[in-house]
Amino acid sequence: MATAQGSFYGLGLAPGLLQVLDALKFTVPTPIQHKAIPIAIEGKDIIGIAQTGTGKTLAFGIPMIQRLAQKKGKGLVLAPTRELALQINEALGKLAPTFRMRSAVIIGGEPMHRQVQALRNGPRILIATPGRLLDHIEQRQVRLDDVCILVLDEADRMLDMGFAPQIERILRLIPKDRQTMLFSATIPASIVKIAAAYMQMPVRTEIAPTGTAAERVSQELFVVSKDRKERLLGEILTRYTASVLLFVRTKRGAQKVTRRLKTTGHPAAEIHSNRSLSQRKEALAGFKSGKYRILVATDIAARGIDVTGIELVVNYDLPDDPEVYVHRIGRTGRAGREGHAITFATPDQGKDVQSIEKIIRTSIPLAQHPGLPPERFSSVPKSPAPQQHPRHDLHRQDGFRRHRYRKP
Repeated sequence: MATAQGSFYGLGLAPGLLQVLDALKFTVPTPIQHKAIPIAIEGKDIIGIAQTGTGKTLAFGIPMIQRLAQKKGKGLVLAPTRELALQINEALGKLAPTFRMRSAVIIGGEPMHRQVQALRNGPRILIATPGRLLDHIEQRQVRLDDVCILVLDEADRMLDMGFAPQIERILRLIPKDRQTMLFSATIPASIVKIAAAYMQMPVRTEIAPTGTAAERVSQELFVVSKDRKERLLGEILTRYTASVLLFVRTKRGAQKVTRRLKTTGHPAAEIHSNRSLSQRKEALAGFKSGKYRILVATDIAARGIDVTGIELVVNYDLPDDPEVYVHRIGRTGRAGREGHAITFATPDQGKDVQSIEKIIRTSIPLAQHPGLPPERFSSVPKSPAPQQHPRHDLHRQDGFRRHRYRKP
């Protein structure tokens, strides 16, 4: 029999939950699950800090379902994006029905009347984005005075997106005698402020230092002028045949890159805030199924995409916020797999790259494509020579630095 640390046994779970986890082939908890679940089952407040892709949803979902099975009241999960809310619901939906618990997803972009009907069915778990939840509260379609467990998922992202006033309004409507679990990949001062004001002696569980990039993701950086990005992307896509998640900075940029990819024969879809919820769902479902090989996204998807098996993340544009880089590249190398991230930076973005490297506490290895003129940053010292990632084969073919997975 596996040791307690190597399985969900010994974490304080009820037999029924253990049976469900066994049936779902969830046998080994991730580090954040192993640390957070026993604390959460005791009803303590938690600040969980772990890099993206480490299983945070089940780290709060498993204890929340067990505690709701033992007491009255509801659980409320707040998430920054519609996509993340839907994925949380999908994950919890594998566990909650066993305990006859319904959930309701309260997000923008969907008809209010459907959500009102879902609320009338008496859900024990609400999964919501802050703005739409407040819309329902103002219309008296939902009350929060019976919420006994609150989860703030991707809390730093919610604050970055300007949700702080809405979150504070929601917190004031929830009983103070509640359990609060806050999960995040980073812990800026704004989160410390929320913890001090609204949490009761929270236990901090940290799996990796704040800002740490996913350890199984190798990285490389191309310095390339803006007018040569398309050509470089085309060369890279000939060397990677599996799924690619490509990040751009603006909605217009996403539309332009997607059109260009389609005209060159690449199955591609786009996901950003100008797309309707049904279009975003279709794009994500098509990416998961293989209908679209490439998904072009703005940062709305940096934390809202939970897809295992993404071979490559391409930062076609640098993010506005250097911390978002960590979340972008965390879309590959998930669930213990290896992954690779390629970043394009223009010659005038040397300081922006330095800001990213300061956060991830390492230099991103430089790469050069033989078919393009060599370029370098104009305003910062030359970066150190590329270093091999310990878990990847990084080699050159015709002078082009390329990543290849080792066969198991």
